[in-house]
Amino acid sequence: MANPDRLSGLDSAFLHLEDHSTAHMHVASVMVFAGEAPPYQALVEHVLGRLHLVPRYRQRLAFVPLGQGRPVWTDDPRFNPYYHIRHTGLPQPADERALQRLAGRIFSQRLDRSKPLWEIWLVQAMAGDRFALIAKTHHALVDGISGVDITTVLFDTAPDAVPANRPPTPWAAGPPPGAAKLLADALLERSTVPAEIVRGARASLRAPRRALTQITRGIKNVGASALPGIEHPAPRTPLNVEIGPHRRYTWVDAELDVFKAIKDTLGGTLNDVVLSAVSLGLGAHLRSQGYDTDGLVLKAMVPVSVRAEAERGALGNKVAAMWAPLPVGVQDPADCYEQVRASMAQLKSSGQAVGAEVLTNLAGFAPPTILSQAARLQARQRYFNLVITNVPGPQFPLYLLGRELVALYPVVPLARRQALGIAVMSYNGRLGFGLLADYDAVPELDLIADDLRKAIAALAKLANVTPPRRRTRAARAGRAGRTKAATHS
Repeated sequence: MANPDRLSGLDSAFLHLEDHSTAHMHVASVMVFAGEAPPYQALVEHVLGRLHLVPRYRQRLAFVPLGQGRPVWTDDPRFNPYYHIRHTGLPQPADERALQRLAGRIFSQRLDRSKPLWEIWLVQAMAGDRFALIAKTHHALVDGISGVDITTVLFDTAPDAVPANRPPTPWAAGPPPGAAKLLADALLERSTVPAEIVRGARASLRAPRRALTQITRGIKNVGASALPGIEHPAPRTPLNVEIGPHRRYTWVDAELDVFKAIKDTLGGTLNDVVLSAVSLGLGAHLRSQGYDTDGLVLKAMVPVSVRAEAERGALGNKVAAMWAPLPVGVQDPADCYEQVRASMAQLKSSGQAVGAEVLTNLAGFAPPTILSQAARLQARQRYFNLVITNVPGPQFPLYLLGRELVALYPVVPLARRQALGIAVMSYNGRLGFGLLADYDAVPELDLIADDLRKAIAALAKLANVTPPRRRTRAARAGRAGRTKAATHS
């Protein structure tokens, strides 16, 4: 029987992507709250009171000797919450730009593999009577889709929620496995788990016609996933250069209702609107930098969750990928949107995402040495120009120790030769676009954000959608913060 604490093939690949490279494989988020920050000790106690809901957060990696198996999660006997929950402040004027610079520095630091792979930074105070949390977790521990559920274990759905009950028995770390046990378990698992494959083969012989149909369909879908990257590699752009360890980070705010109105008017999906806005924004930016975009179509890797609904909240990665074309050479918003919509509809019917899931599942049977080489190969190949994630979040307000979460910005990591990544997440009627870039390769990240805002406005104008008049986020946060501070300070 397979060890449930052993990393999957995909999770292990995220570790290998960091080896001998300047990539940092952690997903992250920047969260802005209204009101006065809670005391540091209160936050630590709050997190400790919820950790039993995510036991992986007290576990670290144990590596199998001689590379004879994938790592396993084991309890950390020296787990210290004060190492993982940090406390910091911002220089004046403590505005969003200062928070973005701090986030960039935090995202430049690789997580320590000798400890549980997560951190939370409490940013004490911001202008407008606000504070922030910056959280990051290694991709091997959690993917962006299930991460929505894990993050919310720290949140409440009401400002006066009753604190969660801790388990009656205090947590105590289990004994760490020794090197001999790690090696023996890995070798035993390798020799016994393939028996399940043998049984599956015997079953297929009893139903050869059904098996042949499934194999044929699987091969076709794998081809739909792999061939776009192999036969048509991503074009060379200024965004695809060797990256260093340092990062820049910024964000763009948008109204979810505006995006819904655009897709309702023009047809297609909300994801089509997101990809069209990114395509128009990147095209405008590349042209402003003197890059010829005539006929240029970038390739975006768009992760797709293949986790069953019953598995939501489970740790580990079940993510496939689609290769989405971005026609950055098309300047007309109507033409750009129609090309994106048609391309995405074709991809969904091609079985590409299913094929990627087949390849992901195959990684579970690959020996660690092959996985390591495959991860390095993936990092060097020009399969895509950038990653764009679009994760649905809760459409109701969340609270941390009585303070309302007013803004949420996600982060997707950069792989080798990927100098820009764009993560999108919806929360309580808003869309937060988080832009992470290599510090040296993309010094003009703020200009990319400006072009993205203009692209969103152009699509809204095309659909004759007028953004609703709302107070600025700072004004709303300040007003809410004064109320919360009076109640909860």
